Amino acid sequence: MSKSKRLLELMLTVNRKRKFTVKELAQEFGVSPRTILRDLQELGELGVPLYSEVGPHGGYQVLNERILPPIAFTEEEAVALFFACHALRHYSFIPFETEASSALGKFYHYMSGDVRDRIDQMKNRVDFVIPARQAESPFLSALLEAAVMQKVLRIGYKSQENVTVRDIQPIGIYASSGLWYCPAYCFLRAGVRLFRCDRIISVEEGDPEIKSLDLRSIHLDNWEASFSDTSRYTRCRVQLSQEGVRVCEAELGRRGLLQVRKDGTGWIDGDIPIGEIPYFARLFIGLGSDAEVSEPPELIGCMRAKLKELLAKYDA
Repeated sequence: MSKSKRLLELMLTVNRKRKFTVKELAQEFGVSPRTILRDLQELGELGVPLYSEVGPHGGYQVLNERILPPIAFTEEEAVALFFACHALRHYSFIPFETEASSALGKFYHYMSGDVRDRIDQMKNRVDFVIPARQAESPFLSALLEAAVMQKVLRIGYKSQENVTVRDIQPIGIYASSGLWYCPAYCFLRAGVRLFRCDRIISVEEGDPEIKSLDLRSIHLDNWEASFSDTSRYTRCRVQLSQEGVRVCEAELGRRGLLQVRKDGTGWIDGDIPIGEIPYFARLFIGLGSDAEVSEPPELIGCMRAKLKELLAKYDA
């Protein structure tokens, strides 16, 4: 085996193992311990974060920041990945903000000059625009990690009425219209709730007395159906113009309520949380004649009350 091939295989091996000794690697690769030591030194110089421990039970281990082996991309694949990451720049907060910026810099730096020139020409000719938001969401990484690791978190949550402290188990996070959302099981309310991430003002370890739930089969595509509580939902029916469809596509995100006709008009026919009636009232009032609500009566009544309040402000 050539040295270059052995180094590549060695990189793959040490990334796969949590801990190893020089003797184990020497036996596995059929070379002397001295050769493995030289190879490990070269991997360290290439950026593989190795840590050594001395003593009879010592050895080597790779730190958490593991280095992936080289991957060959075509020019089109490299450009596509660059712009997929570049598209996130409009978000003030993303789960891997520092890492994404670093990866983008590496992609750009190691591309050939002609590919960099091509990217420079494309930067001002393709964009992924989202609404400008001032809201801060500094806990995205913690929420995402908790969702993956099935951990309970204690959060401070600021609603329109007050600030509450509650233990939650996140299911995931997603962005819609420039804002981040986190569906999570709320142990205070004994059910799943949808949290605006910019309203989460603190995050810490959850109550150790609370046992985490097994939510491995629950994800962003099925969380609403998996935890539907018919007593807390009401049917909503709305007819939408083309403009109404455009706004609702951006505003409702992954909720799955919107249906679109071939001519671009559409409708909403599905269950909405009763607690979110004020939100939907504001949404449909903002659409004016581009939305016609037929039910539920509670939503129509809420819209009437809000319109009366608005008219009262301008009553001569």
